[in-house]
Amino acid sequence: MRTVGVVAPGRPAVLDDTEPDPGPGQAWVTTEYSGVSAGTEVALVRGTDPHHRLAWDADLRSFTRGGPVAGYPVLRLGYMEVGLVTESRAPGLAEGTRVAMAYGHRTGRCADPATTPVIPVPGDLDPLLGVYLAQMGPICVNGLLHATAQFAGPGGGVGDGVRDRHVLVTGAGVIGLLSAMLAVRHGAADVVVADSSPQRRAVAGALGLATVDGDAWSEVKQRWRHAPGDAGADLVLQCQGHDTALATGLKALRPQGVVVDLGFYQAGAEAVRLGEEFHHNGLSVVCAQISRVPRGMAADWPRTALADVTLDLLRERGDDVRRHLVTDVVAFDDAPALLTDLVGRRLPSPPLQAVLRF
Repeated sequence: MRTVGVVAPGRPAVLDDTEPDPGPGQAWVTTEYSGVSAGTEVALVRGTDPHHRLAWDADLRSFTRGGPVAGYPVLRLGYMEVGLVTESRAPGLAEGTRVAMAYGHRTGRCADPATTPVIPVPGDLDPLLGVYLAQMGPICVNGLLHATAQFAGPGGGVGDGVRDRHVLVTGAGVIGLLSAMLAVRHGAADVVVADSSPQRRAVAGALGLATVDGDAWSEVKQRWRHAPGDAGADLVLQCQGHDTALATGLKALRPQGVVVDLGFYQAGAEAVRLGEEFHHNGLSVVCAQISRVPRGMAADWPRTALADVTLDLLRERGDDVRRHLVTDVVAFDDAPALLTDLVGRRLPSPPLQAVLRF
């Protein structure tokens, strides 16, 4: 099979790789579409992600200096795939079934439902939108679950962290926009999206979302005045990997508000001043990382359950997502050129969501 990988820093390429033939309980999935997660993939192409700079101690779960770091070639990029089951030895996974998985930009995959989530893509959904079911959508749903854990405890439902609350979303990328739509879908009192890009604010507006400039924390506090000395967002869903976005989120919160952070930071955090609003307003910051749902909620929230919530949103807003979020559909063989342009910032209007077509 063929895969999009990185042969050396700054050099993405289509590479040959191997997959095992399906054994008992397994199936072969032939890829149709694969979404590009620009921030994560650009970091791997550049070699700026933490694993390429520092050693990872899997036991202590800590990065350290001086040990072995991840090397090249990187044989897997991406985590947003849709394909057809073309050979099956797995009961309940018939040939011809369309599924969503997270296995990278590869022409095919030997799938084992016993070890890896395999999410059926229903026939009433645009197949391309299936790229959001296995991981990207669950990332956003997991953000709402972390809000629930903070406000309602581990017994709450997916909407209990946003319902009747004032929610600021920092970052109008794919994660930010999907998270904002999920917050609206699950009963937020008001949702505002902050981003420094007029083009991305326009996309948010086309989706029916209120917007402010990326650093307009004071506008947020004027919009949501609860009482003297109490203004701002109840909850910030922080969806950018930039310290300035986290700083804006902290300044926009009301006292004892919460930032649920979905951003993947690759640099320092000079803009974040913990001695200012964080300290004086008694704020909280919690990381929502897709590898783990909040403590005490794992049994009720496997990846399939997160995908179900994503599917519910796509069934309601799928046409809008397809029209406004999916900006580029490119051929699989053109993926290295696309990534090279993204790394070099050569595109006058970078894709919001690029999807590879196989």
